[in-house]
Amino acid sequence: MDTHLGIAVKGRSRRYNGSVAPIDVTDATFQAEVLNRSDVVPVVVDLWAPWCGPCRTLGPIIEKVVGETEGKVVLVKINVDENPQSAAAFKVQSIPAVYALRDHKVVDGFIGAQPEAAIREFVAKLAPTKTPVDLLVEIGDEASLRSALDLEPGHVGAVTKLAEILIDRDDNEEALALLARIPETESVLRLGAQARLNMKNLTVGELDIEARLDELLAMVKEDELARQEYRDLLEIMGDRDQALKYRRALASRLF
Repeated sequence: MDTHLGIAVKGRSRRYNGSVAPIDVTDATFQAEVLNRSDVVPVVVDLWAPWCGPCRTLGPIIEKVVGETEGKVVLVKINVDENPQSAAAFKVQSIPAVYALRDHKVVDGFIGAQPEAAIREFVAKLAPTKTPVDLLVEIGDEASLRSALDLEPGHVGAVTKLAEILIDRDDNEEALALLARIPETESVLRLGAQARLNMKNLTVGELDIEARLDELLAMVKEDELARQEYRDLLEIMGDRDQALKYRRALASRLF
């Protein structure tokens, strides 16, 4: 099986962020979270629906097995009822349906619930073996992460882990320079936002984010710095429904 998925879906381009937890994908995030991500790490796509009994059987097994790869393989889940465009990309006729992607291409897949042994075999074929860089990243201290980046400057896990260390100690400019090496994911966007806010001496825990967003909204059309701060605040905003409301307000003000 080797099928190229040449699908263009509106949305920001993002990259793999080393996440272990399954990612719920929508039609709007399909391009970023499935196709673009598959350029960096193998992506397993679990197509399911709430009414599907075999999906409920398969889901926990595949989440467990993929999770054990600790980010070497990423699992995304697509509710086919709510995201028909994504389902159509795979020409899904029955569920559960599971596909593995690398470099925008479907490289393996199966239909229907499978026993854990079969799932393990399926995932094992996708998981890359650990490299010296991976082992350094697993150690996770600053010296090891810097050594990893000497060997592989664009290693996503090393970049994000080191950026977190740097941001925690207020070395925000270096953190931003590191993050610029890798494409954007939700994690990368959030780290970059945190670094830029730190540089403005804005302490998130002490900030009334909504009040600040309301203040910035009047300036975003003409002031690029205000626009960037507005977007950064949205990235670190805990309430995603409120963040969506403010994103719409920004779009309305700009366009």
